[in-house]
Amino acid sequence: MFNYVIDEELKLKLLMPEHARQMFALVERSRHRLRQWLPWVDGVAEQAHLTTFIKNSVKQGIDNGGFTAGLWVREELAGIIGYHEIDWHNRSVGIGYWLGEGYEGQGYMTSACRVFVDYALLELELNRIEIRCATGNLASRAIPERLGFIFEGVIRQAEKLPSGYVNHAVYGLLRSEWKLLA
Repeated sequence: MFNYVIDEELKLKLLMPEHARQMFALVERSRHRLRQWLPWVDGVAEQAHLTTFIKNSVKQGIDNGGFTAGLWVREELAGIIGYHEIDWHNRSVGIGYWLGEGYEGQGYMTSACRVFVDYALLELELNRIEIRCATGNLASRAIPERLGFIFEGVIRQAEKLPSGYVNHAVYGLLRSEWKLLA
């Protein structure tokens, strides 16, 4: 089971079905902000939707080796970070993440992402990590930029959100480029 203590107030824990209630409460409190950038938010109308998501994430972890974790700040669920399906042949993976309202701008997700990058490159021995963000989501884009990812380009109209299609900025990082940050 993946559990990682980042510091005295911040930890990562493997997301499990018993976290669905807390996750739903976080989505509810953050719904207006999250729906700007995440297409699934409007489809989450009840806790059961997140229970299903978490069960699927656990199954993906068992089947594929990737996983989804909750980001906990002072024992409160603050956000989610996870690996998309791992491409074992090409030794690559994408990372996705989001933070609930009130937790932004404090470095929490950058710290969590650093742990996920370390784990993917050093423990899973992957070669490439990719992060995609809507071009207008400057807070999300700042994370791969802070961690030394390379901006590789833009995919036009990559995702349909309630407000319409958005372009995605694509960031990549190779194992040979990663430097462990103290």
